[in-house]
Amino acid sequence: QVQLVESGGGSVQPGGTLKLSCASSGFTLGLYGVGWFRQTPTSKREGVACISRNGAMIEYMDSVKGRFTLSRGPDKNMVTLEMTDLRPEDAAVYICATDRHSPWDICSLSVERYEHYWGHGTQVTVSP
Repeated sequence: QVQLVESGGGSVQPGGTLKLSCASSGFTLGLYGVGWFRQTPTSKREGVACISRNGAMIEYMDSVKGRFTLSRGPDKNMVTLEMTDLRPEDAAVYICATDRHSPWDICSLSVERYEHYWGHGTQVTVSP
């Protein structure tokens, strides 16, 4: 079965660190752009970070720049999002998705670009 699965969420104190993983099965994640999104019960889904098919372009929403790092490692079926200096406002369900339409060297934080696969999300909680 084709799947896209997030892992690594949890509960941390402000200033803490989490590393989220997005892993594919049934298809090769490295062939597609990947985006991370987050959503709370009271907020719209927003783009957090994205990486292009070839890994050359990485974009972040302004509020996480310098704190979050998105990367492709040696495993072509996995993308990681390392989150540092977490703040209460970072608490959300984090969801990864794949982009099958963007050019090889382009990624976007726009939800509309991601019309391929979506995971079900992993919960991140930030509280004292």
